[in-house]
Amino acid sequence: MGKLIVKNGRVLDPANRIDSVQTLEIENGVVLGFASKDATADSSAGILDASGCLVCPGFIDIHTHLREPGREDKETILSGTRAAAAGGFTTVCPIPNTNPVIDSQTGLKFILSRAETDACVNVFPYAAVTKGQAGEEMVEMGDLVYYGARGFTDDGRPIMNAEIMRRALEYSAMFNVPILDHCEDSHLAEGGVMHEGRVSNRLGLKGIPGIAESVQVARDVELAEFTGGHIHIMHVSKRESLEPIRRAKARGVKVTCEVTPHHLTLTDDALLDFNTAAKVNPPLGSEDDREALIEALLDGTIDCIATDHAPHTDIEKDLPITEAPFGMIGLETAFALLYTRLVIPGIIPLPLLIEKLTSAPARVIHLEPRGMLSAGAPADLTIVDLFEEFTVEESMFQSKSRNSPLIGVPLQGRVRATIVGGKVVHSRFPKGSVTLS
Repeated sequence: MGKLIVKNGRVLDPANRIDSVQTLEIENGVVLGFASKDATADSSAGILDASGCLVCPGFIDIHTHLREPGREDKETILSGTRAAAAGGFTTVCPIPNTNPVIDSQTGLKFILSRAETDACVNVFPYAAVTKGQAGEEMVEMGDLVYYGARGFTDDGRPIMNAEIMRRALEYSAMFNVPILDHCEDSHLAEGGVMHEGRVSNRLGLKGIPGIAESVQVARDVELAEFTGGHIHIMHVSKRESLEPIRRAKARGVKVTCEVTPHHLTLTDDALLDFNTAAKVNPPLGSEDDREALIEALLDGTIDCIATDHAPHTDIEKDLPITEAPFGMIGLETAFALLYTRLVIPGIIPLPLLIEKLTSAPARVIHLEPRGMLSAGAPADLTIVDLFEEFTVEESMFQSKSRNSPLIGVPLQGRVRATIVGGKVVHSRFPKGSVTLS
């Protein structure tokens, strides 16, 4: 792999406190550093002119459903990583709730082998916490870490047995990997379709109370403190969940958490027309919940943003709202949605958004120096035109699925190119404008 020079772009690297127009040199898949404009005279180098664009570390999604193996009709590693690249994500971490569940070295080897042949971005898989995600018997954690598991999660199913969660935290601490926690009391949530509140009452649908999430959060941060393990709260969505996380962090407990773009920008009002594309788990909350999540993002309670990209077929999502599955796709719209709804109105600053999509998720699962543009780091970059406006259309998706409530919605801030290991894997620059050696 040769040399690539990215010139004239506004380089924003929060981890290194860089925000200025720079020329970035890449060689053999790693960042060499910043250079003078004279570097572009190197005839052996490929040149990418990023004039007028933002150049930042590649986005990292630590919560992605790729559905392979078992539900290749929804998504595959091939289609899902293409969707990731189109959204500016250079690294994704697939969730193990596939069919069969990734709970053995055989499953991990399959994911890594398929990623090697089909993926256009980095793939760092998780394994399940319990065999078959049944919540009854722990997997062989040491074996799975050895074969590449970056963490453990039964996402999609809560671990109701506190003893299992305790032991999982104790064992995972030995290997310095997190337990990624789907916090939901299944008894409180049973039969629920959406957030319990004004909108569910109006629609006559059974709601899921916010406490179904928060009681599990409170239990599991206590278990993390007791065991010394690292608990990562996935897709935190309710105001009630934030206070136990804040208190635990203040005590030095190893707790981190993530929030999704949809929980930051949408509320349960999105279901007023029974739109199944907006049916997600945890459910979209109230405006009060949304504002609390933004506040927690700003004050550091929430560590990072993750998409929870959850593809489903049209046939499944066309079912009545009580029967349709939970989940929406999000890889290809995440940045534009957050930039349009939160950065442009001045609710959060752009450097914070970039941090929460890059170096912050890298820290959670120990992927450093990914998520930054330090010399010697993997050359994973995202290039964005912050001024380009577009309307979300079904035809734009690289994902196999179309279950997004944003179809027809105008957004601003479009990914122009995605570079993984020094290779351009997605480009919307005019043909011929990117000169490669």
